[in-house]
Amino acid sequence: MSNKKLLVAAFVASVLVSGSAFAQQSGGIRGTVNIEAAGATPAGIMVTAESEVMPRPRSATVKADGSFALPALLPGQYTLTFSNAQGVLRKVDVEVLLDQTSIADVAIAATRPEELQTVRIVATGLTREGNASLANSLGSKQVERLPVGQQYRDLLKLIPGVQYSENSVLGPSAGGSGVDNKYGFDGIDVSLPLFGNLASEPSTHDVENVSMERGGAKAIGFNRAGGFAINTTSKSGTNDFKGTVEYKIQPKSMVAKKRGIVSSSDYTLDQSWVNVGVGGPVVEDSLFFYASYYRPELTEQNSSSVYGPVKDGETVRNEYFGKLTWAPIDNILLNLSLRGSDRDSFGAVTVGASSADSLTRSATSEQNILSLEGSWLISESTTLAARLGSFELVTTEVPDTLFGFTGVARAGQKLNLSNLTQMGQFSVPVLRTTGTAASQALFNPTAQSLINQYGFTNSAGVKAGGGVVGGWNQLNFQSFYRDTAEATLDTKAEIGNVSHNLHFGIKFSEISEELIRTSNGWGSISYLGGTLAAVPTAFFQATFLDPPTDSSGTSIFSPKIVSSSKSVNLEINDEFSIGDFDYNLGVLVSEDVYYGQGLRRSAERISGFIQAPGNKYEMYRVGWEDMLQPRLGVTWRYSDDATVFANFAQYHPEASSLARAASWDRNNLGRFVDARFDINGNFITSTLRAGSSGKVFAEDLKPRRVDEITFGATKALRNGLSLRGHLRYREGSHFWEDMPNNARLQTYAVNGVSGVGGAPTDIRAKGLYVPYLPAIQSEIGGSSFVIAEVDGAFTKYYEASFEAEWQGERTFFNASYTWSQYRGNFDQDNTNQTTDANTFIGSSNYADGPGQYVWDNKRGTLSGERPHIFKAYGYYTTNWKANIGAFLVAQSGKPWEPWSGTFYGQVPFLSTAYAEAAGSRRSPSHWQLDLNYTQDFKIGSMPLVKFRADLFNVLDKQTGYNFDPYDTNAFFGQPRSFYLPRRLQLSVRVDF
Repeated sequence: MSNKKLLVAAFVASVLVSGSAFAQQSGGIRGTVNIEAAGATPAGIMVTAESEVMPRPRSATVKADGSFALPALLPGQYTLTFSNAQGVLRKVDVEVLLDQTSIADVAIAATRPEELQTVRIVATGLTREGNASLANSLGSKQVERLPVGQQYRDLLKLIPGVQYSENSVLGPSAGGSGVDNKYGFDGIDVSLPLFGNLASEPSTHDVENVSMERGGAKAIGFNRAGGFAINTTSKSGTNDFKGTVEYKIQPKSMVAKKRGIVSSSDYTLDQSWVNVGVGGPVVEDSLFFYASYYRPELTEQNSSSVYGPVKDGETVRNEYFGKLTWAPIDNILLNLSLRGSDRDSFGAVTVGASSADSLTRSATSEQNILSLEGSWLISESTTLAARLGSFELVTTEVPDTLFGFTGVARAGQKLNLSNLTQMGQFSVPVLRTTGTAASQALFNPTAQSLINQYGFTNSAGVKAGGGVVGGWNQLNFQSFYRDTAEATLDTKAEIGNVSHNLHFGIKFSEISEELIRTSNGWGSISYLGGTLAAVPTAFFQATFLDPPTDSSGTSIFSPKIVSSSKSVNLEINDEFSIGDFDYNLGVLVSEDVYYGQGLRRSAERISGFIQAPGNKYEMYRVGWEDMLQPRLGVTWRYSDDATVFANFAQYHPEASSLARAASWDRNNLGRFVDARFDINGNFITSTLRAGSSGKVFAEDLKPRRVDEITFGATKALRNGLSLRGHLRYREGSHFWEDMPNNARLQTYAVNGVSGVGGAPTDIRAKGLYVPYLPAIQSEIGGSSFVIAEVDGAFTKYYEASFEAEWQGERTFFNASYTWSQYRGNFDQDNTNQTTDANTFIGSSNYADGPGQYVWDNKRGTLSGERPHIFKAYGYYTTNWKANIGAFLVAQSGKPWEPWSGTFYGQVPFLSTAYAEAAGSRRSPSHWQLDLNYTQDFKIGSMPLVKFRADLFNVLDKQTGYNFDPYDTNAFFGQPRSFYLPRRLQLSVRVDF
């Protein structure tokens, strides 16, 4: 049993022995009781909160000043009963939302029983108290009645001020990189370890509540997000047996023709979804259960790419979820949940529009999320909470076309140019129309013969380049794991005449990745055409994983590389009021440790290590002293329904890929090689990609940091309308990257002029990042690249936003407008030709060589900027038992710039080699409207039947974005992605 598992076991035992329980995701209610009778006091009045979601009621006693608080309540609808020895005095209905405290101020005419009337308190959504000054929460009604898709990711469009995105991997930018967002399901972090993107796919039919935090975070909830943080709670059972069965379809006949490279008639996807959920009591008033099953299917038939027909494809997922909610006594509540999901994909759904049928592959994934959580109300003023969580994702990806060999870089090897489709994944070139006449004359003749043999026939009936043929370039077996344990204590302390709400928390987490990867054939093959200055005779290049070999030189399958990191977070927060001012003082302190594979400690060496393939070693430690994250806030309540607030928060995002990217076993167990071949396909030479190997860290690195300042105001109006406006500034700094140790000293050509490229004089004067690197390499080998702070790297984000929300008896509406500016010279979300992907954080293509450095046209507008974002969404419930929902978004386009390796004297297709200033161009703006209509039918005692229609992108606004930046590509300056077409989903649901 590992030390971590022993620690977790001890943690569980200590909490259970103490009589406490594990803390569920919750909200709360607080308020003030005012007795209108002269001389009467509210002290001693009992407040009892009851809800179908709580197995047992919760109670609190009103203090002499009239205040009361009910913490740790499961989100849902509550009835508060105010009573004394003479009987019930008043009842009110209040909604509790996730991570929010609802305010329930009540006036009672006398302290004796009167004619009872239950009063509904309509919460003003933007003025609730939460864990951040810029926070929103949605309850189960909003989630169900709005036109939202089936996936967790679809909920992101409801976050005010955050760009609308249809990415399938990379998260939307929110004043920072998309990899710095945080995603929670029942409080468990479901972002992908090492990469930061959303990795979980729970369906929205299981989501009961959503909380969204964009800025002004308190030191509550261990929030280190450099973007936004979103959390959801799942549905729970109640004292009543309830269930739903839903079937939803989206046949291809109800989808508009899709724009793109392929003919629009080729969009042939059929989709369907099955949802089943049931819950009820196991033990009445004590133990509830909830279980669900979800099965989405996507089928693609009779489809084609630019190369012609593609084999039928399908993606099928089976997801199972189970949850127990137990209240053994009134003051203890526990939740235990397990979610399992299996996915299989094959055929046409795995290839792009410019790929041949032979590029298809088969992919599987298995995902499990376990959560144990709860709370113990030690007293009315003290709550102890804790949580254990486990996340695992196991994936495989195997090409359908297997070549049966792996390339080896050595003399005598040869590419079969007449049969490149059996050599690897070959990218067909396009004819060169830029550069000197001599370079075109050298490049184009062979390129034309390759196009004639391997190109596709375009709409003009002419062979064209720019496609991909052969087989997928690699086999991949990859697993991710995350284990967490956390505990918090919330208590109230009276210091002098001031009441302090104190919060203390500690969180342990460990993430790991297990990877086995090998190339298929020669991997990725590209055409150089004799234009590589370093090897002028090279006409072809194969990039593949150089595998380990046995004693005879025969390649063997790559063994496993295990990468991991551990994090410990401590948080302390104090909230108190003096007069009309509310103050928040807090700090989050963190420590991160990265572990690699392939070295062992050796104190007598300069490097401190000896080589030890397969051995786990501590790679780098980011200490407590470097990650002090203050959280400061003040709110002036200048009237009963209006406030002005200001916040300062600092964040150290924890997502990092360095545990693998810098691991030493990348040297020993296979790293990427560029093998060059002449015009006849004969092997010439090879170069190890220095960036894809073990790396040394520069000294005294400061961790990536985001500083944030927020000013704002709120106003609660009559009838449930609330307003909020704010100004916000965020600045990112201390970005790390893997870079050549001599990057500051390099000179290179720019736009055909030799020797003018390179670092500015002040940066050049700093010299090598690691002066003693040669001595380390003499001991343990390793890369000429090092992990260092990018000189002068920064991001700056400015935001002005206004938001309105209205909650009525049968109506909900939220509208927001946000103006923003996102500038800088480091764009984590724009480091690869495929931006919607999991890319290394701290070891990307950025700063890998000439044209890719921070001084190479990187300063400008960042790809995540959307200067104008307007969102409006809501629903209305009619008198004829129907619901009408709508979502509207209008936003600016995505910035982009041309990329050109030849501009810097390098290979043509060079990622992040900006030929113009960052963000010099922009895709068109986009807007779309989504609608839904639900009609309820109920006859007598029969189950309720709901017929629903969701119409997405009503006006079929298929705006293009993600423009091809490579200046030598056939599709340069054309959109590679389009917003999804108009599509209609129909469903029938039975509630019983």
